[in-house]
Amino acid sequence: MEPEDRIKAQLMTARDLSRTLDRMAQQLLEFMAPDAEAPADEFALVGMQTRGVYLARRLQRRIEDEEGTDLPVGVLDVTMYRDDVRMRLEQPNVQETHIPFDISGRHLVLVDDVVFTGRTGRAALDALMDLGRPASIRFLVIIDRGHRELPIATDVVGRKVPTLPHEEVHVGVEEIDEADGVWLIEALRPDDEDPSR
Repeated sequence: MEPEDRIKAQLMTARDLSRTLDRMAQQLLEFMAPDAEAPADEFALVGMQTRGVYLARRLQRRIEDEEGTDLPVGVLDVTMYRDDVRMRLEQPNVQETHIPFDISGRHLVLVDDVVFTGRTGRAALDALMDLGRPASIRFLVIIDRGHRELPIATDVVGRKVPTLPHEEVHVGVEEIDEADGVWLIEALRPDDEDPSR
């Protein structure tokens, strides 16, 4: 979790996040309803590294508990597809991409924690298109904080949070963070950054 002196507000408690995921799982089930255009076995979740992976797995468990449908879950890292990868001075931290199913012809739900400029979403679309030709892709995020630079839309949103460009939103998941929740963070200014990082 971020240092307390940088936290401006808590936007969601662990209970809020859990309820939000419950609601989102129900929205996904509506997409997969029998009268929808595709059967449930043609759907899959793809979690974006890092927190999107854990969120996708939680959604999978909720859907399985509710409907008995075991949706496949893939893991996607978009580091090398980002449009700023060549502009970075440090070596990019590339994580695992593991999608153990053919995405061609499937209806995918791309899961991430926060959407901001839309550039990460665009990178994810490029990465998926290199792996196959999905029937459709929907984008699910916990927080949409606005400030798009590219025309990337969200289909399922936990909460829209107006932010200032210099603020950040941190979605915490207990699997890798100290606690579940969502916090509004004061971003580090260039003068405040630790030169050793």
